[in-house]
Amino acid sequence: MHNRRNLAILFFTLVVVMMGFGMVIPILPFYIESFGASGKGLGLLMAIFSIMQFIFSPIWGGYSDRFGRKPMLIIGALGNAISLVLFGLSTELWMIYAARALGGMLSAATLPTAMAYISDTTESKNRGGGMGVIGAAMGMGLVLGPGLGGLLAGESLSTPFFVASGLSMLALFLILIFLPESLPKSEREAGVKIKGFDLKQIWQSLFGPLGYLMVLSFMVFFGLTNFEGIFGLYAQHRFDYNPAQVGSVMMVIGLMSTFVQGVLTGPLTRRFGERLVIRASLIGSSVGFLIMLWAYSDLTLYLTVGLFVLANSMLRPGIAALVSMEARGGQGAALGLANSFMSLGRIVGPLWAGIMFDVRISFPFLSGAGIFLILFFISFSWLRKPTQSHSGQHVPQPPV
Repeated sequence: MHNRRNLAILFFTLVVVMMGFGMVIPILPFYIESFGASGKGLGLLMAIFSIMQFIFSPIWGGYSDRFGRKPMLIIGALGNAISLVLFGLSTELWMIYAARALGGMLSAATLPTAMAYISDTTESKNRGGGMGVIGAAMGMGLVLGPGLGGLLAGESLSTPFFVASGLSMLALFLILIFLPESLPKSEREAGVKIKGFDLKQIWQSLFGPLGYLMVLSFMVFFGLTNFEGIFGLYAQHRFDYNPAQVGSVMMVIGLMSTFVQGVLTGPLTRRFGERLVIRASLIGSSVGFLIMLWAYSDLTLYLTVGLFVLANSMLRPGIAALVSMEARGGQGAALGLANSFMSLGRIVGPLWAGIMFDVRISFPFLSGAGIFLILFFISFSWLRKPTQSHSGQHVPQPPV
């Protein structure tokens, strides 16, 4: 009974954090233009949050092993609330960047600590279901956030930030009052050195047997955030969309992505295999980027965006499955590295899209289409079927 309550509190906390992140997406193009910034400025604002998350997530995870889970969850919820208020109160461009960086730094404590909390409090046989709660919470937050943010922005562009901050404070209250500590003092790693991300290890992994899958992991989020980072600005300039309309499109994207990953990917990979699904997703993503430029109405925009999301959403689970199957060492470490490359893609994608948008409004889409097309052709060399060794074990072919 208590464990269900604890999971419900963690679920609500993660929904709130991800909803706050999702609320921001449809508003940022309009908010940042009111300060005189361009596409490059928008890309940097999207990227700076991910940079802070990339740097501080492993650090907060280490601190949770040393000081316990509850203090880190409190830091995550409180930091998210404070940063959102500062964002809404900003009157200068530098204040927006500072608030966004602070939000990425402090809210990064939430996800790794929540995962560790579930590991502490669930048996091995139930852990998958517990981790599924995290995935469901993140998905729900990203689906609800853009739509709610777009609607609230009709009154004032600052309103969604204050509402999201209030929800974070509610999550903080629930953690403080009702959530017990899950890591006893006797099990805390007081003498362990806290480590952050390891750039040397990330670089070396590119030249290992899974290097090609690491490149693909990077490209998944490079392509997705190349689209997400600039879509609001594109819709505003091309279709004269307001925040509510952009939020509606982003909400549909979240629903489509959730449906594809939860319903379609499993049966398709079982039927056709991960390699074929990845190839189809690469060419589908390339075509999706191109045909979005041909959209001329609300209906055609939703249809073309839907095609892109349909194709792109199958890349992440397909690549993760191949990484876990072809890892020669620990699967967890290999998947952790793949996640690092996904984070790097989330950093580079918006920056690239913003720079390209300032050159020409269509360039983010054209460059995205070209990159996915190149990856599609390269995949025939990289994604060869594994051959069998004499021991009967699968030995993956290295990239050529």
